[in-house]
Amino acid sequence: MANNNSNSSQINVPEAREAMRNMKHEVANELGITLNQGYNGNNISAKDAGHIGGNMVKKMIEAQERQMSGNSRF
Repeated sequence: MANNNSNSSQINVPEAREAMRNMKHEVANELGITLNQGYNGNNISAKDAGHIGGNMVKKMIEAQERQMSGNSRF
């Protein structure tokens, strides 16, 4: 069932906050999108933000699939 949080980008595991931030910057760099530290809503387009988020989700799904298959190489 869906979580009824008003903030869909909430980090559910606080210990993962830094890793998520690092992943966001890594993905943005791979896509050639420049991010500043902190809030970037005024610096990038919604399209670029969507590309970053979509690629983050893709990487997380791939990592989980590898873990579930017993192949933990990243």
